[in-house]
Amino acid sequence: MGAENATLAFMVGGSEEDFAAALPLLEAMGRRIVHCGGPGLGQAAKVCNNMILAVSQIVVGEAFVLGERLGLTHEALYDVAANASGQCWALTTNCPVPGPVPTSPANRDYQPGFAGALMAKDLGLALQAIEGTGTDARMGRLAQEIYAAFAAGEGAGRDFSGIITDIRDSTSTPVVERSPEGRRRNARQTRARRARQVPG
Repeated sequence: MGAENATLAFMVGGSEEDFAAALPLLEAMGRRIVHCGGPGLGQAAKVCNNMILAVSQIVVGEAFVLGERLGLTHEALYDVAANASGQCWALTTNCPVPGPVPTSPANRDYQPGFAGALMAKDLGLALQAIEGTGTDARMGRLAQEIYAAFAAGEGAGRDFSGIITDIRDSTSTPVVERSPEGRRRNARQTRARRARQVPG
């Protein structure tokens, strides 16, 4: 779909000559094309970008779960963060809760999108790069661990924003919410936990 609509983004590695030769084809499929340098540097840029994305998607999910427990509605937290310093793609395009961004995968029961298995794969490449360069990237390492666990289960075929469900499931001592929205959310989460506990 992105190629058909010429909306893809390309991060390209290669010589100047090879980039120039490939550019007309890339322009037919993409809206943003960046020559990142020599061979392999397009992949390097993708790995770095997706590490940023993974870390931000995790912390956006954590913020929404924390907000739920503090009594914030999803809409209130979104309206603040989306127009303040917390604004990021993981929030304003890939919002991990249904409602605030109607086109996000959260409104389709986390149908991908970009699947958890693909994010786990890219973070595996990021981890190899971290170790190979000796980079002190603690958040990148932690994101790789989190998404590896997510992709080892049902998360493999779900959008990577569905990591919020793992965050909720691992959060102890459920908060009793008194608002109608909070009670409905608690009921949905309880049903989902019970469904996952039923043997196949």
